[in-house]
Amino acid sequence: MRLLAALLGSIIILLFPVPAEAAPTDTRTFTIARTVGVDIFVPASVNLGSGLVGSSLTGQLGQVEVRDSRGPVNPNTWIATVSATVFITGAGGAQRTIPNGQVFYSSGPAVRSTGGGILVPGQLTAAQAVSLSAPRQAFRKTSGNGNNMVVWVPTIRVAVPTGVIAGTYRGTITHSVA
Repeated sequence: MRLLAALLGSIIILLFPVPAEAAPTDTRTFTIARTVGVDIFVPASVNLGSGLVGSSLTGQLGQVEVRDSRGPVNPNTWIATVSATVFITGAGGAQRTIPNGQVFYSSGPAVRSTGGGILVPGQLTAAQAVSLSAPRQAFRKTSGNGNNMVVWVPTIRVAVPTGVIAGTYRGTITHSVA
């Protein structure tokens, strides 16, 4: 499996201006086994803009790309998965946290692809968006061999709870492929 959490960075939700607060400094290190020849590339960070408490913010993450260079391996199928952390402002806490269950993801269709095989989006339309309260399938290749590549531009919707305070909320959306 290839995991690129560090490349996505954070999604910033500006509810409305407040004084800056210190971000938490919780760092964890772990090792993930890699599927040689399959890589995923994601945008560094995204700002979804600002909105009101009790409303929703919607925006696109930018291009997510899976490249499979395993050649004649047959079948060379893969599954791209997406997950999210909670979104917090300041040190977090009851009124400073947006649960990841309030973050919704839709992959949309492939915007570019090469190679053979069947490519299947996880959620083709915004109406099929899924909560990121648990890891979800973002895209997959179900058949074929030979080198291939697919790009999609997922949409994120964050339902901002009524009980949170205003601030800049940060969270991480992670894409992985195996």
